[in-house]
Amino acid sequence: MYIKMYNTIICSLFEEGSRGLLKFCLGLIVALTISCKTDKKIESSLNEIYAKAKIDTAWNQTLPDILKQIIPPTFRDTTISISDTLNFRETINKVIEQVSATGGGTVKVAPGNYFVKGSVFMKSNVNLHLSEGVVLNFSPKPEDYLPVVKMRWEGTFIMNYSPLIYALEQENIAITGKGKIDGHCEEIWAPWKQKQKPDKMRARQMGNDEVPIDVRIFGEGHFLRPTGIQFIECKNILFEDFTIKSTPFWTINPILSENITIRGLNIQRGTTNDDGIDPESCKNVLIENCVINTHDDCIAIKAGRDQDGWQYPPSENIVIRNNDFTNIVGSGFCIGSEMSAGVRNVFAENNMLRGSDKHAFQFKSNPDRGGFIEEVYMRNMKVLNPVKYGFEFTTDYKGWRGNMHFVKYNNFYFQNITVEEVTEISIKINGRVEENIEKVFMEDIKIKKSPASVITNHTKDVILKNVSVNGRIIKDKDMLTTVENN
Repeated sequence: MYIKMYNTIICSLFEEGSRGLLKFCLGLIVALTISCKTDKKIESSLNEIYAKAKIDTAWNQTLPDILKQIIPPTFRDTTISISDTLNFRETINKVIEQVSATGGGTVKVAPGNYFVKGSVFMKSNVNLHLSEGVVLNFSPKPEDYLPVVKMRWEGTFIMNYSPLIYALEQENIAITGKGKIDGHCEEIWAPWKQKQKPDKMRARQMGNDEVPIDVRIFGEGHFLRPTGIQFIECKNILFEDFTIKSTPFWTINPILSENITIRGLNIQRGTTNDDGIDPESCKNVLIENCVINTHDDCIAIKAGRDQDGWQYPPSENIVIRNNDFTNIVGSGFCIGSEMSAGVRNVFAENNMLRGSDKHAFQFKSNPDRGGFIEEVYMRNMKVLNPVKYGFEFTTDYKGWRGNMHFVKYNNFYFQNITVEEVTEISIKINGRVEENIEKVFMEDIKIKKSPASVITNHTKDVILKNVSVNGRIIKDKDMLTTVENN
């Protein structure tokens, strides 16, 4: 068809001189437009060939390119040792400041038990090394974490109690060594969960109304718990080998940061909302060889909440491999629900989930969020103990405030994943009539025991290849379509 069109146009060119030239240009534009539309239509339809090509490119080209960009920081060969157990917090912050000001190096904490009366503030070019035998016992008293600092709380920037270890706009920073960090959240911080709702709603409304951050003041008289470790707008970060437990809120939460290596950590549970690792609006992140045993989500990739997140970059280029997960009420791995700037290019492989009362793998949002979740690749995973849901995609996560900013879900590829037992639903993909969940490819997925197999709602291009539940291969006709909450 196109050859005939071109022949006609070329003949016109010779027959009509300049008029022919005009016709030729117009004809070429039309032909290219039709061709582009045709190619787009072909590309937008998921099939096995398309999926395998995407998977091959992702694991063999995109992933290696991401890993090349993740380089742990190095430090000057200068070491200052600390063993002051009487005035530890004052001493360590002073030494970190001095080492940073003189070009950097390692601040090494000698073995011993230390009481930390407030936050530790990290500075550029410093490696805080916790020797084996170190225990940093952080004060459980909220007043020790004042004055307020700029921090993010569930995806909204506010001025609040300082995190236990905090950095703002620093680079080349690390916490390493076999020592331990104990947040002692149980007695005072944990009960704040029951008191936080008014402050939580106020913070979210401030984000919605774009109130300037410096007047979003919480802290004393309010009940929003600080995170364990929060680094904001930092570059070149290393967390390695230490144990951390009982933080008041999310455990490790880098924000708007880049080039992050997290490896060999032992993260133990604290109170509710004690997510293990939550990279938020971060780029180029490697999480590997960690043991995470939390009450809430083990790993949750985030990108800001609602209007307050839209102005910032997405979370992208995140690699999660060779980790051991256990939790009580959360997910082994999830994206969201605070994901309003978008999440893309996520690779998870060779991770083991020992158990959860809720989800093995969850992708969660609601129509307040906006943004997108796309290009997610997961393979070679095992879920050893019962979970309620194997895979869940939800677009109506709790806390919806009535907005209509629908999230785009697109391009998810799962391979070689085994789940021993699901107690409710094996696979649930719950899109919306306004915005379908698109392009979900599952291959070699085995759910050994489950009362319900696959539920889909408002989806486009879901392909199951060798997906079995209770030993039976699931076909397209076996997928139950329901209408829920939309």
